[in-house]
Order: sequence, then C-alpha cells, then structure tokens
Amino acid sequence: MATALELAQGDPRLIEAVRRGRRLLHGKAMVAAAASAVPVPGLDWAVDAAVLSRLIPAVSAEFGLTPEQIARLEPRQRDQVQKAVNLVGSVLIGKFITRDLVLKAAAAVGMRITAKQAAKYVPLAGQAIAALVGYSAIRFLGEEHLKDCVRVVREAQLTLPEPAPRRRLLLPGRA
Repeated sequence: MATALELAQGDPRLIEAVRRGRRLLHGKAMVAAAASAVPVPGLDWAVDAAVLSRLIPAVSAEFGLTPEQIARLEPRQRDQVQKAVNLVGSVLIGKFITRDLVLKAAAAVGMRITAKQAAKYVPLAGQAIAALVGYSAIRFLGEEHLKDCVRVVREAQLTLPEPAPRRRLLLPGRA
C-alpha cells in the first residue's frame, strides 16, 4: 500500500504538506509513547485522545481541509471536496473533531491499544513495548489521515493553502 508521500508524488506543494504533516505526527506520537510508558491505568487513553484531537485538525489544516477552511471555499469547490471526502471514505476530514470521532478512529487500531495496556504491567520491557505500541498506533492513524488528505486534495483538485510561517524559538540573550 502506498504511503502519503508516494501518493503526493509529482506535486511539490503536496509533498511539502505531507512532510509538514509527518513532522507534526512524529512529535505527537512521541508524546503518546511517553504517556504509554507510564504505568498509570487510563493515562495513555486520555493522552491518546488528546493527541488525536489536536493532531487531526493540525494535519487537515496543512491541506486546507479543516471545517473553517472548507467553509471559505466557493460553493462549487466545497461540493467537490465533499464528494472527494465521500469517495475516499474519511470520517475525519472536514469535521469538528469530537470524542466520538476520536474513539471511532482509535477503534481502527483497537488490538494494538489492547496489547499496549497488557504490556504495561510487565516491568521495564513491558513499558518499552507499551511505548512502542503507543507510538505506532498514533503513527498509523496519522499516516492514514495524511493519505486521506492527499487523496481528497487530488480528487477535488484543491489548491493548498500557504504554509503557516514556522515559529522560531528565541533563547535568552540571542537576537
């Protein structure tokens, strides 16, 4: 099965949007991995839900597919996007991310999450396994969302928004 980057081939702006989305995805997946390693029941589920509820809209924004961005499109383009979303079968594109939508997405990787819960209670190795499974579950969901975004943009022939300027971290004493 093709990756999001492979699906974006031939379109430099789409490739860059995928790369920005993957950077977001990697950072959020690391947060989920860290939470998964902590042997506190339920903490990882709460963190996973919080991570996904922020990650999905951030990735969608890179492709111009948040509800606000879609609402600003011309009616004809909005219809094209909705048809493309239906064709792709995404339940997350162009939607306000709710707890129910996050749970529906998490159900797609239910076995991984169950394995993560069980592994947590094995000292040290179990926590490492839980962190790895937590990271891969979020990466899997994020990559699937990236692929859906690429497919929708291509199908709807949507023009990508200009990327947001990257914020620089200013350290004290540096200009």
